[in-house]
Amino acid sequence: MATQPTSATILGDHRFDDRIEDHSEAGEQAVRDGLDGLRRRLAGIDGSVLTAEDVVTASLLRTELDDRIRQIDLRLSELSSDQMDGPHLLYLMSAPQLAAESVEQARALTARFAQMGTALGAVADRWRAGVASGRTPARLCVARSLSSVDGYLGSSLDDDLFANISGPDDDGWRDELREVVRRHVRPAYEQLRAVLADELLPVARPDDRAGLCWLDDGEEIYAELVRMHTSIAITPDELHAIGVERVEHLLPDEYRAIGQSALGTDDVAEIHRRIREDRDLRFRSEDEIVELAEATVARAAAVMGAWFGRVPRAACRVEPVPPILAEDAPGAYYFPPTEDGSRPGTYFINRRNATDQSRVEAESVAFHEAIPGHHLQLAIASELEGLPAFRRHGGSTAYLEGWGLYAERLADEMGLYSDDVTRLGMLAGDSWRSGRLVVDTGLHALGWSRQRARDYLWDNAPVGVDELEAEIDRYVAIPGQAVAYTTGQREIVRLRRDAEQRLGDRFDLPAFHDVVLGSGGITLPVLADLVDRWVADRLSA
Repeated sequence: MATQPTSATILGDHRFDDRIEDHSEAGEQAVRDGLDGLRRRLAGIDGSVLTAEDVVTASLLRTELDDRIRQIDLRLSELSSDQMDGPHLLYLMSAPQLAAESVEQARALTARFAQMGTALGAVADRWRAGVASGRTPARLCVARSLSSVDGYLGSSLDDDLFANISGPDDDGWRDELREVVRRHVRPAYEQLRAVLADELLPVARPDDRAGLCWLDDGEEIYAELVRMHTSIAITPDELHAIGVERVEHLLPDEYRAIGQSALGTDDVAEIHRRIREDRDLRFRSEDEIVELAEATVARAAAVMGAWFGRVPRAACRVEPVPPILAEDAPGAYYFPPTEDGSRPGTYFINRRNATDQSRVEAESVAFHEAIPGHHLQLAIASELEGLPAFRRHGGSTAYLEGWGLYAERLADEMGLYSDDVTRLGMLAGDSWRSGRLVVDTGLHALGWSRQRARDYLWDNAPVGVDELEAEIDRYVAIPGQAVAYTTGQREIVRLRRDAEQRLGDRFDLPAFHDVVLGSGGITLPVLADLVDRWVADRLSA
């Protein structure tokens, strides 16, 4: 929390509200030294005295420390000019989630924002160091970052994200905040914009060399990112083959089965075309997008108690993505609740180009991001007692996103989809995630161009044109992250089927879900151990 104070504030920990992240090389090295010290202390613990829960914590902590140290050693900060996980974008996306509960906290956040110039200046220095060593960014990522920064700078001070954080009614601190934003935050973003436009864009890699494999150390970086995101030993070639099998051979059969009742055809190409082009399957307004999301989340919340022994105390609200972020933001994303209950979980839905958005996928996305997906998992994790904070608020990408994708199919079992058309949306979501195995590895391991990746998804998943562009650019921006969804989903499904086979009539689905969700953020190997232990305990009872 001390080294990631913005995240701490979002989670409701206000001890570090007056601090901002140190993105400098020296600051990162100091973080590494601290992590390495923890790793040495962990190695010195006598494992024989640990409880079963402590063994899980030790295993997860070891992985967390090793991965974070490896990220620093790979100098990933030099490649952080992207539009997804770059610090400059995370500050913009986090600002609407910041909240002060007192004037003291508000003034502390004002002090943080006064340091934005130093923080973003250090970010720019890391980018320059990357370019100097030949680690040029992908041009498309720089362009999208510029678009987002321009969107922010194009807003007025009255509408500024940082000047409008939630806080107590006190005009004094609000005036101070506006002045700090005017003098420090906006100039910091103007300077960063100049670095993006004048220093990075001219040397950025073109679209036919967008993947990491075009960098001298890109193959090593990508292999490590795949391992970190999936939490298992699997190669890009293996992931590529799994994706091709699912996209080209398994999913078409499901499209044919549902497409006949939903759209009156079992021709897969025609089903994809209808999902993309049929105007009757589009939203009519921005309000309709939000209304459908709210209704979908409410429907799932009403029945989740029958499918889970443990349900979160925190509610899940639906909010539109702020307009200045909408153009380059994902179609939807989720922020977890604060620990103290002062803010519920929030499902953000993007209303960009509302009448061009398909209603087909809207319900499956809500089930993934909200209930029974990310909200259920992350809110339950944050409410677990007796676990360290890194387990309540972390977890491998494959576990977190694998659960979200599993939740889309689980929602079908729960009878939550309103009709077969929205069930086609579930298949469309599966096509995207399975296609990511092919496209992500194609870009970063096999040297595919952006156009080739785009063509593959277009040919094999019913993704709309606008969304298709953003999807491909997302895979370029955060290598390895996209392959984790299907990897995690497949493992959860495998563990469930194995447990059902071994337990027979003694299998209890809500109890299985409680095992999967009951240990906070974990890795896939730890999840497998927990499920195996649960099955063994049931068999011996």
